[in-house]
Amino acid sequence: MNCLLNKHADAMDNYPEASVLPREEMDKADAEILSEVLPTLLEQGEYEQVYSDKWWKKLKGGTGCTSITWDPRAYNGLGEVAIDVVDVLSVFWEPGVNDIQDGQNFFRVDVMDNDELIRQYPQLDGKLGGDEVSVVKYYFDDNVDTSEKTAVIDWYYKKQTLGGKMVTHFVKFAAGEVLFASENEPTMQETGFYSHGKYPFVLDRLFPVAGSPAGFGYLDICKDPQLFIDKLNQVMLMGAALARPRYFSRADGDINENEFADLGKSFIHWQGGGNPRDSIMPVEVPQMPGYVMNLLEYKVNELKETSGNTDFGQGVSSSGVTAASAIAALQEAGGKLSRDMLKATYRAFTMECYLVIELIRQFYDVERTFRIVGENGAEKFVRYSNMNIKAQPFGSAFGIELGSREPVFDIKVRASKANAFSRLSQNEMAKEFFAAGFFNPQLSDQALACIEMMDFEGKDEVVRRIEQNGTMYQQILMMQQQIQQMAGIIDGMTGSNLSAAAGGEATSSVTPDNAPPSPGGKALAGEARGNSVNAVRDRVMDVGNPTR
Repeated sequence: MNCLLNKHADAMDNYPEASVLPREEMDKADAEILSEVLPTLLEQGEYEQVYSDKWWKKLKGGTGCTSITWDPRAYNGLGEVAIDVVDVLSVFWEPGVNDIQDGQNFFRVDVMDNDELIRQYPQLDGKLGGDEVSVVKYYFDDNVDTSEKTAVIDWYYKKQTLGGKMVTHFVKFAAGEVLFASENEPTMQETGFYSHGKYPFVLDRLFPVAGSPAGFGYLDICKDPQLFIDKLNQVMLMGAALARPRYFSRADGDINENEFADLGKSFIHWQGGGNPRDSIMPVEVPQMPGYVMNLLEYKVNELKETSGNTDFGQGVSSSGVTAASAIAALQEAGGKLSRDMLKATYRAFTMECYLVIELIRQFYDVERTFRIVGENGAEKFVRYSNMNIKAQPFGSAFGIELGSREPVFDIKVRASKANAFSRLSQNEMAKEFFAAGFFNPQLSDQALACIEMMDFEGKDEVVRRIEQNGTMYQQILMMQQQIQQMAGIIDGMTGSNLSAAAGGEATSSVTPDNAPPSPGGKALAGEARGNSVNAVRDRVMDVGNPTR
């Protein structure tokens, strides 16, 4: 259980966040809006709970399954994207495929109350209660009665239209009756129930199995070592129970057994002659061998290595490791299994985001309003529809249709919530950059060259800030050179000595007190350090304008 708890905690610490990137310049505005709309949609659909439940299923059973469908009943008939967790044992795919999208058919089986089915589909009245489909029953703490429930089958299949596009159609049936078929709807015959041409399900597997889109989980690989450990624990508990003092007592003995068993009695009475030991004697219990404890410790370590739930992965270091960098390196190495699992989940999350965007493209005909929370908690409201991302025809020429253009986007996923250790490392790195002078504008070129070889979160923002500092520094140098030239011209015209003051101020402003030493050994210092650029500019204006 500790293994599952740690892996699930790692997953929640690295909750994913998607950024939408355009492939063409003209789609940049829609990509920026979708990057803001997607997190809002996921938050409204309680995706964090879906993400947590999917990870529990992934860790235990080996496969987490989600459905990304369109719910036409949401918001009083307006409709909205729905993301739900699906039991992988309730879905069926074509045997022998590694990806469900490669199969021609996909089925989902669920059970519904007969009363609810008849309410939604009156034509089923009197037809329910058959055994056309057998659904596996699960054993829970509460006894679930399925006698008044009926299996409902959702059948998704792919079909190529006359135009050569692959679309996905949908059929729902129960008790041998077809309840809905998208191919029978005139508006869906060419577009399909889902025009993106994919099954609205994403399977996220932990440890892959050849020839199957599903996998196996930690319960499968930890079961045998854990059974061995449990048996050893039983043996040790039995040995501990046997260590309790026990005695042989003769049936015709003269020892008072009640007083002997009562540890609070100071005296034990006996009758007759002879030795009391002839009537009662202790039972000798063999000592448990020391190798049993060693074997138990060995199996526990084996289980830790098998599950990847090592001490360093949990933030525990041995007594010989004291350096912070060494501990961080060992923890980083111990978390590589978690990072590998997270990358697989991020790939599945990317597919989920693609399906969400495709549903927006197909069904967002009516403009919606979204509340976007930006930086520092600032709120703004964005109105969005599928007008710009729907397929836009090019028109026709010479009687030939030129086809259509459909914007395509890329999804970039990153962890939106870093854990405490990551934040601490980020803060320490920022202080190291400051101490090394990375934010000193005079060292911007060297700092950029160093950061170019590094990889860390927020690298682009740091590079941008250093470039801004370097650009501002260059602009200040140019302004000071111009002021020096103007002061020289004025000195030639009036006989004043402004150039000396301007030169001293330029030296003092270019080389601050906390600047690093120059190659010559000391920072340049001007004679007129106390003057400011504004003071020099005022003196220039006084000379040029005698009326002031």
